[in-house]
Amino acid sequence: MRRAAVAFVVSALAVSTAACGKAGDGDSDSGSSSDSKSIGLLLPDSVTTRYAKFDRPYFDAKVKELCADCKLEYANAAGSAATQAQQVSSMITKGVKVIAISAVDSAAIKSSIQAAVDKGIKVIAYDRLAQGPVSAYVSFDNEKVGELQGQSLLDTMGDKATPKSKVVMINGLASDPNAALFKKGAHKVLDGKVDIAYEQAGDWDDKVAAQKMSAAITQLGAKNIAGVYSANDGMAGGIATVLKGAGISDVPLTGQDAELTSIQRILAGTQSSTIYKAYKPEADAAAQLAVNLLEGKSIDSLATTTQTSGSGEKVPSQLLTPVTLTKDNIKDTVVKDKLYTVAEICTGAYAAGCKAAGLQ
Repeated sequence: MRRAAVAFVVSALAVSTAACGKAGDGDSDSGSSSDSKSIGLLLPDSVTTRYAKFDRPYFDAKVKELCADCKLEYANAAGSAATQAQQVSSMITKGVKVIAISAVDSAAIKSSIQAAVDKGIKVIAYDRLAQGPVSAYVSFDNEKVGELQGQSLLDTMGDKATPKSKVVMINGLASDPNAALFKKGAHKVLDGKVDIAYEQAGDWDDKVAAQKMSAAITQLGAKNIAGVYSANDGMAGGIATVLKGAGISDVPLTGQDAELTSIQRILAGTQSSTIYKAYKPEADAAAQLAVNLLEGKSIDSLATTTQTSGSGEKVPSQLLTPVTLTKDNIKDTVVKDKLYTVAEICTGAYAAGCKAAGLQ
């Protein structure tokens, strides 16, 4: 009888444990996602501050607004294409019905997207146009981003922008299709106007970008650099540190993403501009597309244009408009949109810059 009682208790405990699930299994906002109302969000890296601070919470909030009983799954690939492929497989296993994914590597993720679609899952390419049979794509006009970056660099250089002026160009990650578009747009504006004397990929990494900038200074000479194109703010931070260390000041430096640190560098005069891409409209658009696809509704009124992916698919797309941000329009962009407060921006070291820019 004692053995039977012990066996019964052990069995009951096993059933109870199975029902509760294992603590820390996945990263779901609520409950199991094996039902028919589950949406996944896969973001590419943790070094770009926008993803955790803005994209994910905005996306989650909009999904919940549109579909209160939807379940949300989230994962960040930490810059690894292999990890992201595993995360797609995990979401397939969990029964997610729609996945919004910002690909680490747009080509490498193709087979994973195909596997998801083969299981009846709808896939949205978020911010970066992934290869494979995606149902929709939402991003900014990324070639326009590059054009704005290039034009801002020329504008800041002023009469120093001549065909003999040497410019350093640090591009993004080669496997990111957006990086190619930024580069294309920037070249469209800069070619023939300045001499792009040194050009390398910085891989969206501040340390890599810093190394490339150091190599450029060694190759060209500190006094011969008239401007620096950085494809994003994270890399611009590393570049700005190297420029300061080399005694190079008053040299225009671009960026992208309107990170808080870049806004402060602009106020301090160590970065000349960034590109503001309002994250909330982008995340909201992706959430609306996800819910429509989940519910079998048309997306024609949302995705009003098409983009061709690297694998040749013509993808229904929604493209938002980027904005050049300098010290002259901080108040009318990131502050007005409540991305950052004046108090967050204007900490002690930046108070004077804030006052000069009319923020205080």
